[in-house]
Amino acid sequence: MKHQPRKQLGNNIRQLRTNLGLSQEQLAEKADLHRTYIGAVERGERNVSLDNILAIARALGVSASNLLEGVE
Repeated sequence: MKHQPRKQLGNNIRQLRTNLGLSQEQLAEKADLHRTYIGAVERGERNVSLDNILAIARALGVSASNLLEGVE
């Protein structure tokens, strides 16, 4: 069974974040977003805007397409 798009995006963000050794709080600070928002995104609870996808991608040092890998 495929993940829902928001769940897959959240999983991708969590994996990249943990690979970099960043906490949700550290990622949120780098992306200029709130920690609770990052948590909700990682759990697939938020429908993320393009602006925030780009902010998170920049904070993780990857392209937006990396975050969307496997999202259908």
